[in-house]
Amino acid sequence: MKPNSVVVLIVALIAVWLVSESVYIVKETERAVKLRFGEIVEPDIQPGLHFKIPFVNTVRKFEARLITMDSRPQAFLTLEAKRLIVDSFIKWRIKDVERYYTATSGDENRANSLLASRIETNLRNQFGERTLNQVVSGEREELMDRVNRSLSQVAERELGIEIVDIRIKRIDLPTEVSASVYDRMRSERLRLARELRARGLELAEGIRADADRQRTVITANAFSAAEIIRGEGDAEAAAIYAQAFGQDPEFYSFFRSLNAYREAFRGTGDVLVLEPNSEFFRYLKDPIRR
Repeated sequence: MKPNSVVVLIVALIAVWLVSESVYIVKETERAVKLRFGEIVEPDIQPGLHFKIPFVNTVRKFEARLITMDSRPQAFLTLEAKRLIVDSFIKWRIKDVERYYTATSGDENRANSLLASRIETNLRNQFGERTLNQVVSGEREELMDRVNRSLSQVAERELGIEIVDIRIKRIDLPTEVSASVYDRMRSERLRLARELRARGLELAEGIRADADRQRTVITANAFSAAEIIRGEGDAEAAAIYAQAFGQDPEFYSFFRSLNAYREAFRGTGDVLVLEPNSEFFRYLKDPIRR
């Protein structure tokens, strides 16, 4: 290869390298700053194709999308000095690129560390002003709103970060007290169950006693009514019998004797020991009596 060709090739390679070092692209999902010897000269570069001076300018790119940071569980004390283990997370994104770079040097881990220390301080203050019941259920939303507002102002002013949301994932009791708390809760539930069961048994006994009383009253009334009806029926039957038999007493006596004979001689092994002149055989001896 000729020396001129080598020179041309080297020059071409240097030109290509210079062009590649002079051109950079910022994506839609990125935020960027341009530096000149470490000093910010263009704080918020818009997405697209841009140029820079090799060896003079440096471009730092950062994530522009939403970033989620899971805080490590922390122990906080409530107003009544009860210890709780709180696990939370925070969602944030870069709002002021220049301020973000100045505060964190563009290091996302450093930004998360700064946010974690600030959210820990805010949560500790808010938990210290409330009781266990309030932080668990009663005022949990209000607590998170206050933490969000307070931290948003500090994060934007000091770090150039916009806080989108802060949430508590879980609130637990410390391991050493969980067992005793659960035992106390179980004892309380058992006591309440016994109380409800005793109240139910008492109510059941009252209902059963009232049902027995009503049954007795109804049965007595029914028996009384039945006896009255039966007495009225017997009286009416006796009156009818008396009226019917009063018309022919002899026929009535004969009819009664026939029924007596039928009942007496129904069985085959029955034995009657009677005198021949007994009144029982009078219609067998003399069917027609005058």
